[in-house]
Amino acid sequence: NMVPPPNPGSGMAMVTLTDMPGDFLSYMVDIVSLKLTRADGTVVETVPATTRVDFAQLVNLSEVTSAHQLPQGSYTGVALTLDYASATIVVDNGTAGGLTVPAAGIINGSTSAPLTPPNSQMTVTLQLPSDRPLIVTPGTVANLALDFNLAASNTVAPAPLSSSTMASAVTVTVNPVLTASLVPDATRQIRVRGPLVAVTNTATQTSYTVKVRPFYDVADDDDGQLVVNTTATTSFTLNGTSYTGDAGLTALAALGPGTLTAATGSFDVATETFTAANVFAGTSVPGAGLDSAEGTVTARSGNVFTLSNGWLDEHDFDDEQFSAQLAVTVASGTAVSEDGQSGSFGPQDISVGQHVQVFGKFGTDGMGNRTLDASGGSVRLMVTRLSGEFASSGSGTVTVNLRSLDGRPPTAFNFAGTGSTTSGDASPGAYVVSVPAALPLPGVTAGAPLQFFGFVTPFMSAPPDFAALTIVNFATMNARLHLEWSAPGVTMPFVAPLTASNVMISQATLQSAAEHEILIGEETQLDPSTLAGGLGFVANSAPTGELTGFAIVHRMSEKIATFSTFADFITALAGDLNGTTALLAVNAAGPYDQTKGVLSVNGMEAELAD
Repeated sequence: NMVPPPNPGSGMAMVTLTDMPGDFLSYMVDIVSLKLTRADGTVVETVPATTRVDFAQLVNLSEVTSAHQLPQGSYTGVALTLDYASATIVVDNGTAGGLTVPAAGIINGSTSAPLTPPNSQMTVTLQLPSDRPLIVTPGTVANLALDFNLAASNTVAPAPLSSSTMASAVTVTVNPVLTASLVPDATRQIRVRGPLVAVTNTATQTSYTVKVRPFYDVADDDDGQLVVNTTATTSFTLNGTSYTGDAGLTALAALGPGTLTAATGSFDVATETFTAANVFAGTSVPGAGLDSAEGTVTARSGNVFTLSNGWLDEHDFDDEQFSAQLAVTVASGTAVSEDGQSGSFGPQDISVGQHVQVFGKFGTDGMGNRTLDASGGSVRLMVTRLSGEFASSGSGTVTVNLRSLDGRPPTAFNFAGTGSTTSGDASPGAYVVSVPAALPLPGVTAGAPLQFFGFVTPFMSAPPDFAALTIVNFATMNARLHLEWSAPGVTMPFVAPLTASNVMISQATLQSAAEHEILIGEETQLDPSTLAGGLGFVANSAPTGELTGFAIVHRMSEKIATFSTFADFITALAGDLNGTTALLAVNAAGPYDQTKGVLSVNGMEAELAD
């Protein structure tokens, strides 16, 4: 299901970009080039113009950056060039606004020099597995999913950060780590953004076609076209008005070609189709007609709420900015929608902890601070993540010790006014979650970690404080491992002999690492250096979720070799660790057996000091 190629010798490659989590509230840089290299040496540029990206916004999302028609053939290489000249990097120090890293504190890990002009660019090259290149053929859609790993690509110092750390003392050392997969990550939504080309609404096909314009780009660049399929349950929000299914597609057609759209959904590799769960168009899309901001509501008083860690987009301009705090005004005329939910919503549904996207008009207050007036605009309530520890359960409710809302700690919020007149405000120590009967809790005990996705209860109506749509079962959740050694690293990190059936790091080597943790979800941290028998690695026979590939990162040369199997990866790694080349870091993801100290890896990265 694709836009026909312009000639028989070309095919479509859909390139998506996402990132693994890192300790950043904002990581805004420019992508100036994304080149694919064919086996015969032909190089094709897939990003026709500089594109500004905030990688911190892509933790749970993949963005379609290109749907280009490419010369057919086997593509074996990827080169991504990032420009930090006007970068905005805000690190999480536990405060509402974080710390903005000064330009002189953003360091090139290869040269130890600041990433400032004229040396502000870094290019990382990725070699795809020799047995699994990107195959582009006429009449098909080839998928290339790129993952920029924030945690592995950046080292923040000093560590840990605190609320008393001065911004001038913070440095971020950049060693880009990029991985690729020919299969998109099913755990993340894919977003497709761009102006409408045409709508197809027949008995056999309900879809529309867009010119791909990624992120918040307003330039008329050539990133190709893509068909977005819709269903009877697809939710539409068009110019602040909600529709469902055929009614939404009909309303979208009435808006006409050129209308800016954005859709989130999934890509089916087998049928080579993208299907939208949610579609937005017109003034409901950032950058189209209205100013917009996206972030977390951290406080509310009357009709004014505080939006923190906001991504600000002034309409019709490529001038996206990060804002630690923004005062937003709503009124009875503000249109409010809730992602994936039917019904009538209003400004009262906006409460503390909710992730929102707001549309209106920027202004300034008496102190010169930027504000956003949404009294005549709209607010989109987006699915929000809650993490906490189980305390108790009741009839249709679970009480947790709140650890984070929308990724932010309870200390970042002011819960005043969230409660009804007959009860107190939401309390982080006893935060009440309503759980549908169709959503049974896993067997948990007091203190067990829980994670929900849903919406915060409307303002002035708690408890309950949060309405869950889904729950994450930590017993089946993938773990993430991060090990990092200080320079010069370790030359013999694995117990010999290193083979695919014997991959083990001893306790002594684990203890020598400057950083050593296993993270399950957001909250559960384990220290592998306490394992008397060391930490073992095996291949996961059924990998799912993030980091499903294998890569060896050569830091100094900024080159990455990728492998399609764990065995090939370990064989190559054993050859690279020749007794003089040092290992600097290991990142891996997959199910972790705490009793055996074994990680069944979906994917694994080893970073070498060469």
